[in-house]
Amino acid sequence: QVQLAESGGGLVQAGGSLRLSCEASGPIFSYSMGWFRQAPGKEREFVAAVNWGGGTTYYADSVKDRFTISRDVAKNTAYLQMNSLKPEDTAVYYCAARQWSRIPAIADVGDIYWGQGTQVTVSS
Repeated sequence: QVQLAESGGGLVQAGGSLRLSCEASGPIFSYSMGWFRQAPGKEREFVAAVNWGGGTTYYADSVKDRFTISRDVAKNTAYLQMNSLKPEDTAVYYCAARQWSRIPAIADVGDIYWGQGTQVTVSS
């Protein structure tokens, strides 16, 4: 079982940037890594993911060309670089990991490990 710890959230003005980190408690070479977010009163939604094998990345349409997901297997860490932030990006961001399978676009999957979340607030 892997444990995940996010960091890097905070308050930023619209148009600014933040980089979130997700450090795992152990090796992540066999895990697909992803990010979801949840705004108040809304369901948790998929943001971005990177597959465990070849490193294929995929994004929600709302963040494509602004956010970049990456991972450093040597550091057991995944990252989410967020540029050109908008007020609608405000949410709690959760790191997700799933072993030997891709991260799905829905959060309600039983074999996903979650971090505790980090708040991102974008002011207008």
